[in-house]
Amino acid sequence: MRIAQVAPLYERVPPVCYGGTERVVSYLTEALVEQGHEVTLFASGDSLTQAKLISPCAQSLRLNPDCIDNLAYNLLQLEQVFQRADHFDIVHFHIDYFHYPFSRRQKVPHLTTLHGRLDIADLVPLYREFDDMPVVSISNSQRAPLPWIRWCGTVYHGLPLDLYKPKKERGQYLLFLGRISPEKRPDRAIEIAKRAGMPLKIAAKVDEKDRKYMENEIRPLLDHPLVEFLGEVGDSGKEELLRNAYALLFPIDWAEPFGLVMIEAMACGTPTIAFRGGSVREIITDGVTGYIVGTVEQATQALKGLDAFDRTRCRSMFEGRFSAHRMAENYLKIYERLINADRRHARWRSIDKSLRRTAIIEPRPKTGNAVILDRPRPNQSSSLMAQRAQAPRELGNGQHRRGTDAPAYHERARDTE
Repeated sequence: MRIAQVAPLYERVPPVCYGGTERVVSYLTEALVEQGHEVTLFASGDSLTQAKLISPCAQSLRLNPDCIDNLAYNLLQLEQVFQRADHFDIVHFHIDYFHYPFSRRQKVPHLTTLHGRLDIADLVPLYREFDDMPVVSISNSQRAPLPWIRWCGTVYHGLPLDLYKPKKERGQYLLFLGRISPEKRPDRAIEIAKRAGMPLKIAAKVDEKDRKYMENEIRPLLDHPLVEFLGEVGDSGKEELLRNAYALLFPIDWAEPFGLVMIEAMACGTPTIAFRGGSVREIITDGVTGYIVGTVEQATQALKGLDAFDRTRCRSMFEGRFSAHRMAENYLKIYERLINADRRHARWRSIDKSLRRTAIIEPRPKTGNAVILDRPRPNQSSSLMAQRAQAPRELGNGQHRRGTDAPAYHERARDTE
């Protein structure tokens, strides 16, 4: 199969440090190449891959101090993709909704994995218009705000089995790994460590938009003998931290779309103490790969039950559920369905117009000179149109704390790790 993978340009593929979406794109791309598929990766020029690489920029945008207008490179990337679209059996986008107007106007099958949060009121009018776009969720819970759009499946993220080496012996410290932001709640992690009387290592990046939160809310809490702030770490540093931790703390306060760090800990045999919300119940098997809690008190109590935790069993659960090979196989099934559906539509469109008229059982409604607006497109079912008509017009209190203007569309995809 000839497959295009379109990655965000914000980070390298795979990223040097933080970057959940680009990391997953890398694992998927390499797994598809290993299975014999012809894969082209559209990503930043410093990306590392066995696939054919096409890039509009020499360096990832976040690490390029000379880059002022990110949008210019994102538009150039789309032009590169659609110039070559006819060369592929399917184009798989990981750049959110930015390509929708372009994809609607070309005939090559395409798919979009939505890596970010969807409980944003601004997305409702967007998806009321683009409800024909085939999309994939990374957890079932992610779909809740937009259940009526064209979901083609849920595919959980996966890692190469040889990426992390498990460790049978438990460590002596707690670990918070990811981003410093209000929804990730590093303050909860610090409080849990203090109550448990255990050392806490915080390995996390700080985005510019979260700098004020870091300085005002978190920085004062770091002045404690049990707390060590390490900043952003790379892959090798991440593995050592995860393997040697007593437990990973995942004290989120939002609808987490997936949470890649949970399966990274699982691959090391390290248990996760996770606050319920979003995908957590789908990823963590309570009592096997960690514990699901609702309060700081429950998290502190759960730590006491980890002395007998079976790290080997935890690793086995990872191998069975979250390998990169399994992720690739699940995507290939969706690719095949979309390609076959497109071929059926193509055959139908190729039938002579007179023959198609005889194949229609019900006559077309007589409209005179009137124009029927919002006629269903060929790949939209009547049930989908009914769902679209009933689509909510607002999401209440679920609106995201940041805007979602086009230049920042890729930032929401960062919120997956």
